[in-house]
Amino acid sequence: VQLQAFGGGLVQAGGSLRLSCAASGRTFSRISMGWFRQAPGKERELVAVISWGGGGTYYADSVKGRFTISRDNAEKAGYLQMNSLKPEDTAVYYCAARPSIWSSLPLVDYNYWGQGTLVTVSS
Repeated sequence: VQLQAFGGGLVQAGGSLRLSCAASGRTFSRISMGWFRQAPGKERELVAVISWGGGGTYYADSVKGRFTISRDNAEKAGYLQMNSLKPEDTAVYYCAARPSIWSSLPLVDYNYWGQGTLVTVSS
């Protein structure tokens, strides 16, 4: 699976962005996917994950209630809607996928990674 994330940019605190992840390669509907982020000087961390059927979602506490993960298997795409953005959300955001219908939390469970898209939230 090849993944390409896009949609990042500069936004003011309180604003919104929608990240997209376009997939190509093997059948998209048989994989689960997730969004991770890495801020400068910090380790990459989980943001949200979703199973192949669209359920089985999980959110990091820091984004719960503000971010929504979704996917469109027909379009081979995943999305991360980010609302009420905060400066601490500033990071490079990566989409990732694993060859399982079940979502998973550990970063190491994800075999395929996109190139990342930068989100900068100004105060």
